[in-house]
Amino acid sequence: MELWQAVILGLVEGITEYLPVSSTGHLIITGDLLGLDKPETKVALDAFNIIVQGGAILAVLALYFPAFVRMVRGLMGRDAVGFRMLANVVIAFVPAAAVGLVANKFIEARLFHLGPVVFALIAGGFYMIGVELWRRSRRPMQGGIDAIGGKTVADMTPADALFIGCLQILAMWPGTSRSMMTITAGYWRGLKPTAAAEFSFLLGMPTLLAATGFKLFKDLTNDDPEHRTMLETLGAAPVLVGIVVAAVSAFVAVRWLVSFLNRHGLAPFGYYRIVVGVVLLALAWGGLVTVN
Repeated sequence: MELWQAVILGLVEGITEYLPVSSTGHLIITGDLLGLDKPETKVALDAFNIIVQGGAILAVLALYFPAFVRMVRGLMGRDAVGFRMLANVVIAFVPAAAVGLVANKFIEARLFHLGPVVFALIAGGFYMIGVELWRRSRRPMQGGIDAIGGKTVADMTPADALFIGCLQILAMWPGTSRSMMTITAGYWRGLKPTAAAEFSFLLGMPTLLAATGFKLFKDLTNDDPEHRTMLETLGAAPVLVGIVVAAVSAFVAVRWLVSFLNRHGLAPFGYYRIVVGVVLLALAWGGLVTVN
């Protein structure tokens, strides 16, 4: 992998990781358009697409450091709200983690392709538009801003967290978007947009850390003599560059998303997903990309 390709993939990861448009789907699409999705590099590219999420982890850690400190204090018995936040993050994390351990191989073998991604992009787009229409019908808007409040992260119950965690399972289908499922699940449970986004960011930490750590461990400890690790196939420098670029771009994207959601909601992302999916179908029809 060339450094400029790593920069592009890092930008795509950082910008899309916490937006409800599917970072994995965009990385698969971008890798295909860059000509990296070849048999000899397919396994290494799939590993890179997950490990580069480490940059997004660093961005949220920097932006929401006070919240993580509060949860640590809660674990030590010094902050009741912080402990409740930590407990809710753990509850929401468990369902997808459990399913991921069982279904990881199947997902990588059957769904890490352009066809499933295109399907998920378009279906998810219609889903988000529908959710936004429902939310606005229940919450009057004034000047593009919610006129009625909702739950904050501190107000969440274990039942709210479990519901969000169960919907996050659906995001294991590439192209669906973890952020889309967690934010919309927050809407269903009465969280206001900023709170739904914040909990999505906090939940992303253990979720992405588990996925990144598991993939890195699996890649480095494979005892197949014919297996080349991701670093051997792509090079250490491109991987490091991708992570750094992802961290910087995710930092900017997260700060922007909170304000955007509060003013415009999810519908614009839904329309974007549908357009991208239709464009990819047109490219496939023209033979420029392969949907399989």
